[in-house]
Amino acid sequence: MSNLPIFDIAGSALQAQSVRLSTIASNLANADSVAGSPEAVYKPLEPVFQAQASGTDPALTGVRVREIAQSEAPPVRRYEPGHPLADADGYVFSPDVDPVAQMVNLISASRSYQAGVEVITTAKELALATLTMGR
Repeated sequence: MSNLPIFDIAGSALQAQSVRLSTIASNLANADSVAGSPEAVYKPLEPVFQAQASGTDPALTGVRVREIAQSEAPPVRRYEPGHPLADADGYVFSPDVDPVAQMVNLISASRSYQAGVEVITTAKELALATLTMGR
C-alpha cells in the first residue's frame, strides 16, 4: 500500500505540519526570553512551504518545507534597569512573538496534522476494503 500516491501526498502534509508545530513550540518557549542586545535576542521561526510533485504520480502535488526562515521583525525594547541583562541604558530586548497569534497557528497546524492522519486512515481502510471485495 505504501506505493499509493495518496500516502505520499498525505505523508508530505504530515511532515510539513510537524515542522510547523515544532517551530511554533520553539517560538512559544522563547516568547518571554530576554537579551542584553538586539543581536542576541531570539529570532522567531517560520517554515516556508513549497509545492512538490508526487514521485509516483506527477499529476498530484504534495508539500515540502523549503526552509525555516528567521523573522526580520525588530525585537521589543523594554526599560528594565534592574534586570541583570539590561544594557548600559537600562533596556532589555525580547523577541517579537505574539503568543496569541502563535496559539492560533498551533491550533491550525494541529488540525491540519489531524486531517492528514484522517486521510491516511481512510485511504488505508479503503485499500483494505478493496482487497477483501473479491473474497
